[in-house]
Amino acid sequence: MSVGLWERAAAWVFKAVTGVLFALFRLLSPRRDDVSRNRVPPVSNPLLLLSATQLAKKIRRREVSSVEVVQAYIDRIQEVNPLVNAVVKDRFDAALQEAAQVDKLIEEETDGEEVLEDRLPLLGVPLSVKDYFSLQGMPLTTGVVSRQGVVSAVDSPPVAFLKRAGTIPLGVTNVPELCMWAESHNHLYGITKNPYDLERTPGGSSGGEACLIAAAGAVIGMGSDIGGSIRIPSFCCGTFGHKTTPGVVSSDDTYPPCSGRRREYNSIGPICRYAEDLLPMLKIMAGPNAHMLSLNTKVDLKKLRFFTIPDDGGSSMTSPVCKDLIDIQRKVVERLETDLGVKVQEVRFPELRYSFNIWETYMGLPDTEGKPPQPFVELMGEPGRPVWPLWELLKWMLGKSEHTMTTIGMALFDKFKSKPSSFAIQQKEKLQKEMEDMLGNDGVILYPPHPRVAPKHHHLLFRVYDVGYTGIINILGLPVTQCPLGLGEEGLPLGVQVVAGKMQDHLTLEVALYLEKTFGGWRDPGTKKTRNDH
Repeated sequence: MSVGLWERAAAWVFKAVTGVLFALFRLLSPRRDDVSRNRVPPVSNPLLLLSATQLAKKIRRREVSSVEVVQAYIDRIQEVNPLVNAVVKDRFDAALQEAAQVDKLIEEETDGEEVLEDRLPLLGVPLSVKDYFSLQGMPLTTGVVSRQGVVSAVDSPPVAFLKRAGTIPLGVTNVPELCMWAESHNHLYGITKNPYDLERTPGGSSGGEACLIAAAGAVIGMGSDIGGSIRIPSFCCGTFGHKTTPGVVSSDDTYPPCSGRRREYNSIGPICRYAEDLLPMLKIMAGPNAHMLSLNTKVDLKKLRFFTIPDDGGSSMTSPVCKDLIDIQRKVVERLETDLGVKVQEVRFPELRYSFNIWETYMGLPDTEGKPPQPFVELMGEPGRPVWPLWELLKWMLGKSEHTMTTIGMALFDKFKSKPSSFAIQQKEKLQKEMEDMLGNDGVILYPPHPRVAPKHHHLLFRVYDVGYTGIINILGLPVTQCPLGLGEEGLPLGVQVVAGKMQDHLTLEVALYLEKTFGGWRDPGTKKTRNDH
């Protein structure tokens, strides 16, 4: 049988099996309560419509107090969180006390605004933190029931750097169990909903962050990304999200810790409502490693080389890219060529058809000492004994398991997975060389973040190969910024991944600024849904 026939046969079997499993899943899953509205209410406080950079400037100039800003965000969280379930633990009282201290500091400041800006660039600005980073005095559970009661004793380095820059954490946000899926759902805190449509997923694993920021419950936040965990939520929720070149922003004091070779593919980065906040956020979060990136280098977009990849080459295992996303990426190409006078070259890489297989293979590789990744069954049981996934599956079918179906499925896959695919490794090495040679230090790629707009809750579980669109960029170790591009036919966010060569993060951040100016950036999910008119 030829490879093409074998792939088509395997795809047919896969889709048939997942179709049956999806029907069974819907039958056994508990019914959600009906919702009286399908999206969050519109923003009414104008303070919520300012970027973090603008807020910091107004606070330094005493045009608005930090207490006013923090209170405005607390009010908004209390308005939207009952609908979206993004914040799992708040620290509102402490935040207001810290804001009052900020206002007192500014009142007593004698060195001038510029000195204050240099020392504390985001002074008085509210921040949200993903339940993956240690935030002193706050829960660090990653949605695992057995970790209920675990409290962080320290701050993760990027959290500490942001606090030193003057930000004020408002609370921690929801994630999938163990942060290892694209649906922010667990049995400790429940499910997070998309602010544009409560029946849709906000993505994951940084789903609580992107959801809250999109709903104007925060202006800046932070995520981790090992397979799309910044970009998928940013796409689904219409925010900006940046996956930094790996190794620049520290992932110390996070949970779960990376094992095997996963540290090579995991990245920490900012999630923002406004593109102008990405660069200052990244400079701060990188701390002493900021010098590794050329973040102070001016970028002339007209001198960059642009490429567009319409899809993964037609993998039989992934969903086809929907018309809205095809059309909007084509419009980006047209605007770049018209506005900048550049030629955007369409390219294709046959190896992208195997994106998910490559990601899956590399995620399972041992580290340099031959130690494999920590088994899922151990992480699921911590701080106790490892779980039995088959037993948990039976309990789940009876509604008795503390674990989600996704986590149980991953544990089963982890337990019975085959040896690493030499074919996938060969494809990755070939793709790596081709992409790096093409990108150099002045190339940028446009690539869809996902085949479809924000799916309905749990549908991603039966379209696992679709995450290959983001996962492959992790394995290649490239920086990428997810950029919103307005709304589509269903009133849901559209977007595109902007990818550059290693350590060329400043290129994608500059393109993000251009795309925000050209396509309008974030849209208030509470306003009347209108399709993109660009």
